[in-house]
Amino acid sequence: MLAPARLLAVALVAALALTGCAASDDSSGSAGGGDKASAKSRTVTTDYGEVKVPTEPKRVVVLNHALAGYLYDLDVPVTATIPEDADGKGEFSPYWAKEAKEDGTTFLPWSVDGFDLEAILELEPDLIVGGGIGFPLFQAEKVYKDLSDIAPTVLVGKKLGDWRSQFSFLAEDVFGKADVYDQHVAAYDKRIAEVKSAITPPPGPVSFLAFTGDGTAYGLVESVGLPVEFKKVGIEPAPVFAQGGFKVYGSGGDMFELSTEKAGQTITQPSVFVMGFNADTTDVATLKKNPVYGALPAFRSNHAYDLPYWVLRGDYDESMALLDVIEKQFS
Repeated sequence: MLAPARLLAVALVAALALTGCAASDDSSGSAGGGDKASAKSRTVTTDYGEVKVPTEPKRVVVLNHALAGYLYDLDVPVTATIPEDADGKGEFSPYWAKEAKEDGTTFLPWSVDGFDLEAILELEPDLIVGGGIGFPLFQAEKVYKDLSDIAPTVLVGKKLGDWRSQFSFLAEDVFGKADVYDQHVAAYDKRIAEVKSAITPPPGPVSFLAFTGDGTAYGLVESVGLPVEFKKVGIEPAPVFAQGGFKVYGSGGDMFELSTEKAGQTITQPSVFVMGFNADTTDVATLKKNPVYGALPAFRSNHAYDLPYWVLRGDYDESMALLDVIEKQFS
């Protein structure tokens, strides 16, 4: 392990080298009436300030497993990312495993204590992308300056709370590939229309529950993320959060904690969707054996439905796959 002083010194040298390259690139790309398209860097405005990034990065480190898929969709090389779970071994998403293997993408160490800055530095990235929803954003904010000393760092801020806003920001602002984003959104909207016309929605309005491995239950805020995608196909979310006086949990802004007692009083909707958090931690059959959940209207009437855990904060590819799940379940 490098001593802290040595690590900082190496990081500063790397930062100075990158700064020098960026200054040279800008002068060749825009000064003297040069072709703007040939500029080798662009300035991206983020919630954390302006960041000068390379227009064609070659060694990108992504500090959120949930963001990596966007870069593969944009044909941006990913040198490394982090596991889906802190302290986890790491596994490629089936939706971008092929691209990850072609890129030679590796997993960086990641723990509940934070990112391994030394491991990131050793990869010599020319761009770091982090943020997103939840814990990875919280950790990236804590060490944003340290990350920026290693390489230009773009954080996807918490205001970008769904796949469209995240994908749009990365495609248009960071990588200059708005046309790719437009093509993907057009395909998604077409699929939305197909699924909406093919299904018979379950009795509504519906609610959503996510469970961690220790059994803690969270309701989903109906105005952001997954419930909004369901609404687009005609499955109406109930205003559970809006009318329940709950507080959002953590920095994600898309969930609120529910005690078992509170769940019994709150999840009274005709239908409910159940999923795990970062893993398939439970299912409807298991919950039905619990006297509290088994007594809920949706469970009693067999309108409680399982969802795979990865739909909770799905990227573009996972959101497309979710439409297949919905169509299969309700057509």
